[in-house]
Formats: sequence, C-alpha cells, structure tokens
Amino acid sequence: MSDLRARYDRATADLDPPFAIVDLDAFDANSKALVARAAGKPLRAPSKSIRVRALIERTLAQPGWHGIMAFTLPEAIWLAEQGTADDILVAYPTADRAALRRLATDEQLAAKITIMVDSVGQLDLVPQSDLLKRVCIDLDASWRPLSKVHIGVRRSPIHSVKQAGELAAAIAKRPGFRLVGLMSYEAQIAGLGDAPPGRPVRGALIRAIQARSMPELLARRAAVVAEVRRHADLEFVNGGGTGSVAATAADPSVTEVAAGSGLFGPWLFDGYRTWRPQPAALFAMSVVRRPDAHTATVLGGGWIASGETSPTRQPLPWLPEGLKLIGTEGAGEVQTPLVGPGASGLRVGERVYFRHSKAGELCEHVNEVHLVQGDRIVDVVPTYRGEGHAFL
Repeated sequence: MSDLRARYDRATADLDPPFAIVDLDAFDANSKALVARAAGKPLRAPSKSIRVRALIERTLAQPGWHGIMAFTLPEAIWLAEQGTADDILVAYPTADRAALRRLATDEQLAAKITIMVDSVGQLDLVPQSDLLKRVCIDLDASWRPLSKVHIGVRRSPIHSVKQAGELAAAIAKRPGFRLVGLMSYEAQIAGLGDAPPGRPVRGALIRAIQARSMPELLARRAAVVAEVRRHADLEFVNGGGTGSVAATAADPSVTEVAAGSGLFGPWLFDGYRTWRPQPAALFAMSVVRRPDAHTATVLGGGWIASGETSPTRQPLPWLPEGLKLIGTEGAGEVQTPLVGPGASGLRVGERVYFRHSKAGELCEHVNEVHLVQGDRIVDVVPTYRGEGHAFL
C-alpha cells in the first residue's frame, strides 16, 4: 500500500487537491473480472456508476460489454447524439416531457433508446407519433416472504406473473409502442454486501435472506418471461448488478447482466465475499492543519453518498493506511479530521486519498478525472459535470 501511495503521489505531483484519479490498470482488471464472472452473457454498463463518457466508451470497447443502462432519458439522448452507444436502456421511468417529445419525433433516437415502464400511465406521457417507441417492463425483484414484508428496493409495482402479463398485453395493444425487454434488479442480492466488516451477525442475516430470495426470484422471473413472451418477442431480459453478476448470469431466463460499480470499486463492495473489485477510483484531499499530535485535518472531504443516512455513506480514507474518521465529526463540508495510526505521521501539505462509498457519484464533485497508469497521468477526461451536464 505504501508503494501504491508513492506511485499516485508521483503521478499527481503537479496537481493540487482536490482531484480525482482512475487507475486504468485496476479499472481494466475489474472490467475483465466482471466479464469472466458473467460466463459468456453480455454485460450492460450502467452509466450512473461511471458518469465519464470516455470511460463508458472504454468499457464498451472491451469484449463482453454491450450497451448502456442510462439513468435518465435526457442523458440517454445526449449519449446517443454523442455516438457513445446505439443501444441505450433507460433504467427508470421518465416524466420529462421535452425528452419524450424528442424521442417521439426523432427516428434515430427512437431506434437507439428503450424507455422503462411499470404502468400504462407512463405510456400516456409519451406523445403519439408514427415512430415505434421501444419499451421495457421493470419487474419488481424484491422478496416478499410475508404479505407485509418487503425485502429489497421499492421500484416497480409489477411483482407477479399476472401483473406482468397484463401490462405486456396492454403495451402490445397500444399503437406506437414495441415491447422489447424485461428488467429486474435484485437489489437485496446485488447491492447488499454479505460480509460487512465488523458486523458478523448482520452478515449472517444477509446471507440467509439472499439464500432464500434468489431461488424465489429465479422461479418467478422465469414464469414472468414466459408470460410476457406470449405478448411480445423480447430482445433482452436484463438482471443483476455488480454484486450478483455470477448468480444472475446463471439464470437461464436472463440474457444480459448490468454491472457498473465494480469498474470503479467503491468501498461498499469491500463487504462482499464472492468478489471484491480493485479500488480504481480515488479522490485526494490536502492535509492543512494538525490540531494535535494524533490528528490530521484535510480541507473538505464530505463527499457523502446517497442512500440511508449512516456511516456507510461516508468516504473511506484509504491512503496512507491507518486512518479513520472521527465519529463526532465524520467527513465534513469544509474539513475532515482524521485519526488513527496513520495520522501522526502526516504533515501539512501531504495528500490523503479517499475512496467514495458509491461509484459514479464521485464524479458529481469534479469536472475532470485524471487517468493514471503506472506512475504517470496518461489522459485527463471530463466528467458529465465537466461537460456541463447534471442529469439528476
């Protein structure tokens, strides 16, 4: 780890923090590992986990990857117009009227972009036109062992075979729409680490949930796919995420797997047993004061991730080793005090490298990312923010 810190310091010697870097060797290794885990099924890259167009294109250029999973329709339109991909699935329903008008009146965009729906009300928002709009159904992949127990994220209202069949039938009858896909995101498996550090009881509980949830989803998803295919010739069935690539790829009903966070390797994925990506994306902050002999304070650092408010959403001080946040302050807007064995040796002006809790959200804080190979910067590329876009 000390060698890694020294390498990053050499590569970024001319930069002043805050800045973000992506280690291309780790990024490419993670990409290849994800492809291997998918065991021959293509991977779709979720753009929200990257938010750097150059790195999305780098990913799609590697064997085993195809297509983008965008998080908003305006973003999908922008990526299509930039030539980043010609197969873009919007992962969430949209109510953006201007973007829907563009989709309904532009033949090239309509051919490249697939929108997500989980109700006929979302179809009503799309302007009528002669163009066929590509549609994908979002199937709720949560586990409901009891009538009032919901384990997983709250996404689509489409949970049962009957509900999926009714929506598929409604889409098939609706002029101007073509049902081409089905998606289901098993968040309780893909997005929940089964070995959280220092929490063995929670880890055992998560593993028990996952062991029961996955068989139920496999059976239900297969039945849903069969029912939906009665109404449409599906081009794809998408599932999973970084934390479930191998398990989801093994599902015969799934034709492709989504995986993006594993490219950057944020620290939340340190809590998985089956595979842990290499840390590839980091941000650096400067030590600006020493309140006492045991504390080093960096300027800024409060780049908090979305989700439930908890310590797991704070960035992780990673290099040098032996640093931790103070429980009463955490990562702050203007300063972040650090303690631990590594803090006493830090001097004013030195860098501390952090790992973000989640993947693409790091890029909302910087205009550019410095791409590192070995001990040098080989390129500097803009983030979405650096290209003037804040889609969500």
